[in-house]
Amino acid sequence: MVYRLLADLVVLVHFGFVLFVILGGMLVLRWKSVAWVHLPAATWGAIVEFMGWICPLTPLEIWLRVMAGQSGYQTGFIDHYLLPVLYPQNLTRDTQIWLGVLVLCLNLAIYGWLIRRWMKAEKEGPLTTE
Repeated sequence: MVYRLLADLVVLVHFGFVLFVILGGMLVLRWKSVAWVHLPAATWGAIVEFMGWICPLTPLEIWLRVMAGQSGYQTGFIDHYLLPVLYPQNLTRDTQIWLGVLVLCLNLAIYGWLIRRWMKAEKEGPLTTE
């Protein structure tokens, strides 16, 4: 039972990491310091896709499921809804590369916009009321 719960937790963390890689740049809009965590995460996510590597969370989750006595993904919310997003059946090398391009382009657009916004604010200087 514990291994199954840990495997489910790994899937949730993995799903959250994927969302953070894809959309974490949006958090930088609110909190600039998030960029220090998001940029390495987005870089890692893109590299994993471009190189065709397997994220270390995947074998960990599989090992936990084996330790729980499971042979695969069966039922339940996590198994039914989250796993197909993280581990699509028809994932091809071309699809992986396009996912990497998507992550890269989306984040370049977000950070490009943020950098232009910050540079514009810096040129305008602090707001004063007189």
